[in-house]
Amino acid sequence: MSIDERPAIVEEKTRAGDWELDTIIGKNHKQAIVTMTERARRLTYLCKVETKDAKSVEDAIVRTLKKTGLPVLTLTADNGREFGNHENIARRLKADFYFAHPYSSWERGANENSNGLVRQYFPKGCEFTAIENKDLRRVERRLNNRPRKCLDMKTPNEVAFGLHPTVALGI
Repeated sequence: MSIDERPAIVEEKTRAGDWELDTIIGKNHKQAIVTMTERARRLTYLCKVETKDAKSVEDAIVRTLKKTGLPVLTLTADNGREFGNHENIARRLKADFYFAHPYSSWERGANENSNGLVRQYFPKGCEFTAIENKDLRRVERRLNNRPRKCLDMKTPNEVAFGLHPTVALGI
């Protein structure tokens, strides 16, 4: 469905369970990182896929979001082929799937911002073959424990789970 059909409450960024999706591509278009950002709390989850095909991306999104145990009400992605299995994703997560307008990345602004933060750890031209799950978890911990202006300088983990960064980071 088009983003124009998405419920108005999603735009308010007040409800937990509205997610934005994207992929970050590795060097020479080999491997990718699927990024999932929750709009209201800015929680970010990452999953590496060997190929950017629709089935790999579908499985990564479903596996990752189910594992979090967090609500999934809506998913919003760009029009990339990697989201070609959007109907399967929506069915498996029991959520509604929406597509942003072409060339309108600001319609998924939370996710685009998160992608920029992820690129601080895995810059353009970076080879993704050496990235392991532990590397992705480390980046997730850092992003989800980073104070955000849009959250009144609280971290995503504080807003979502009440976890102070020192507890969430195991300090």
